[in-house]
Amino acid sequence: MQPPRIGIVEDNEAFRHALAQAIEADAGLQLAGSAADVRGGMALLARERPDVLLVDLGLPDGSGLALIREAARTLPDCDVMVITVFGDERHVLESIEAGATGYLLKTGLPLDLSAQVRALREGGSPISPVIARRLLTRLAPSPSSPPEPTAGDPGLSQREIDVLQYAAKGFSYDEIAGLLDVTRHTVMTYVKRSYRKLQVHSRTEALHEARLLGLLRD
Repeated sequence: MQPPRIGIVEDNEAFRHALAQAIEADAGLQLAGSAADVRGGMALLARERPDVLLVDLGLPDGSGLALIREAARTLPDCDVMVITVFGDERHVLESIEAGATGYLLKTGLPLDLSAQVRALREGGSPISPVIARRLLTRLAPSPSSPPEPTAGDPGLSQREIDVLQYAAKGFSYDEIAGLLDVTRHTVMTYVKRSYRKLQVHSRTEALHEARLLGLLRD
C-alpha cells in the first residue's frame, strides 16, 4: 500500500519548509507538494490529488477556506487539517463547516506532527486542546432535541444519527465514543451501518447526504 500523499499550503516559507521536513522524515508519509497561496494550492489539488491537505487560513491571495471547500468538492477522500494562528470560534466553525476534520494552532503545534497526520488519515480528528474544549462546550448536541424525521429518512437509528451529528461537528470517533459512553468499535459499527443505509463510502459523502435529508442540525 502506498503511503498517504500530503499536500501543504502555507505562505510562511520557513514554516512551510518545517512542515515539509516533518513529512519527509516519516517513512510512512509522502510529500505530494507544497504551495504558498490559494492559487498555488488549487493547482496542487488538481495536479497531485493529495490524500491529506495541511492548510493555513490566512493566505496572501485569499482564505484557506476556499481550498478546504475545493478539496471537499473534488477530492472527497482527502482529509484536511488546518494549521493556523487563528483560534477564534468563527474561524474554527467555518473551517469545520467547509470540510476540515483537523484543526491545530501554530502556537503549541505538536512535535509529532507526522503522528497527527497519520491519526487524521485513520479517521481521527486532531484538534489543539484549547479548540477541543471550546467545541465540547459549544457544539455538543442536546440529547433532548433530536432532529425531526423527514420523508426521505433512509431508516437511520437515533444512535446512528447522533454519531453523524457529532462527526459533523468535528469530533473524532474516540471522542464520540466517550460522549455516547460506548466503545470505539460500537461507534464504527454505527458509522458502517449509516454508510450502508445512505449508500455512501466516506464521511464527507455521509454528512452531505444526511444534510440533504434534513437529518443533521446546523
